Amino acid sequence: MTSAISEYTVRTIDVTREYQMGSETVHALRGVSISIARGEYISIMGPSGSGKSTLFNMIGGLDKPTSGKVYIDEVDIAQLDSYELAWMRCRKIGYIFQTFNLIPVMTALENVMLPMIFAGLATSDAQDKAAGILKRVELGHRLMNKPNEMSGGQQQRVAIARAFANDPSIILADEPTGNLDLQTGKLIIELLRGLNQERGVTVISATHDHKMLAVSDRILWISDGQVERIQNRDELKIEAGTIEAVK
Repeated sequence: MTSAISEYTVRTIDVTREYQMGSETVHALRGVSISIARGEYISIMGPSGSGKSTLFNMIGGLDKPTSGKVYIDEVDIAQLDSYELAWMRCRKIGYIFQTFNLIPVMTALENVMLPMIFAGLATSDAQDKAAGILKRVELGHRLMNKPNEMSGGQQQRVAIARAFANDPSIILADEPTGNLDLQTGKLIIELLRGLNQERGVTVISATHDHKMLAVSDRILWISDGQVERIQNRDELKIEAGTIEAVK
């Protein structure tokens, strides 16, 4: 697979997604066009049913549009076959989920190693690299612990380490603080921002968490399947408990 060099790591062009529910057609996305630059930290905000999770799934190659185009590093992912799509998901995209999605019978080290093994890295190299990433997320003392031996915040840090395992160009975080308490959620947000800045990876988060706005470069507000507005962080007035657009 080859791709042209572009300042954008993600582009969508007039993306629509329709579902049939009995005789009714549900318009989950209604012509969404966005461009996300390399290294940006983006938050997709919107109420439940707004289409933000559908857009998130389109960018991650987890769903295909009814019409329109989705480009990852200038590759139209709708044109990829199942092998090419699996290759892209394994090497270009790291996923972080609200429910952690760790394998319960595996240790933290083994959970982080798994994507590297799938990518063909030798076991000894994967072990060393996984240990290094876990130390970066301050879990060097938890390498041999299984998920049920860790707190929710620790499990989410393992999930973050796993997402960075294959040095992806994009991290997709789906409500990464949704199952965490306020303080732990803040620590996870700061960790993601730190890794975003250190590694130059693009972070795209679908979230309800307004704490995410303080670290985002831009915020995409989704409503009724459309981009309602896109704001830079400096256009927001962020105070305790309030989010307002700067007049």
